[in-house]
Amino acid sequence: MSRLDREPEARTRAEAWHGRRRSRAGARVNALFIAPVPLLFRAFGSEPVGLFFNLLAFGALMAAAYFTREGLRAEDAYDARSVARRPTLPRKLFGAALTGGGLALAGLAGGDVVASVVFAILGIGLHVMAFGADPLRDKGGPGLDRFQSDRIARAVDEAEAYLAEMQGLIAPLADRGLTDRVERFSTTARRLFRIVEADPRDLAGARRWLGVYLLGARDATEKFAALYARRRDRGVRADYVALLDDLETGFARRSETMLLDDRSDLDIEIEVLRDRLARETLHHQDES
Repeated sequence: MSRLDREPEARTRAEAWHGRRRSRAGARVNALFIAPVPLLFRAFGSEPVGLFFNLLAFGALMAAAYFTREGLRAEDAYDARSVARRPTLPRKLFGAALTGGGLALAGLAGGDVVASVVFAILGIGLHVMAFGADPLRDKGGPGLDRFQSDRIARAVDEAEAYLAEMQGLIAPLADRGLTDRVERFSTTARRLFRIVEADPRDLAGARRWLGVYLLGARDATEKFAALYARRRDRGVRADYVALLDDLETGFARRSETMLLDDRSDLDIEIEVLRDRLARETLHHQDES
């Protein structure tokens, strides 16, 4: 591939990652899945009681790793949005409790009750220190009441779910170009989400884009993925990419329109304030 051919692909990836932060669910969480493995070797070298407790400890620690990873992903999504509802299940705190329980079971496998209690306390404490607690409050934009925040959060949650389904349908095709293309479309769509979150007045005008159009995109992606998995037809692929191009252009224009409308509203407010200040200044001069 020539340098000129690689440049559009590089720009696509750069645009997809613009404004995004590295996920917290990285190497530390991966280590949580590796740490319990020695318990398996310990279990099968123990008597039946030790086998039982070690296997329970292994299961609890693996479950703790899973809940911790999902909790960090949920927190990333929560932090990326200006209006969001708190996670329904406090996954990280649940992971901390399972970590303490798993370490307590590992201590019981050795027959030491005091050690199991110490392990549990240390496990919970260190887990909370390392990964923190889950977001425990809903997050709303400035000037938004609970009802407005809930409406926006529900609409954006639904739209995010459609994007996630699209990415999940494309991933098994193992086509890097398609994966990047869907990611770039998702980035453009999320710019519209952020505008809606910033001003609840924009929700009415954007509801079709967050609901109907993204639902249609999800359905088209599902049909395309099923067909393309059976027969790698380049024409079908080109048609799907053209659909994404049209959708991305539409989302980008809608975002620009909303921003221009916001600017027009601001210009009107500034003009009104200037007229009011001018009248008040003349009034004070007449009184003097």
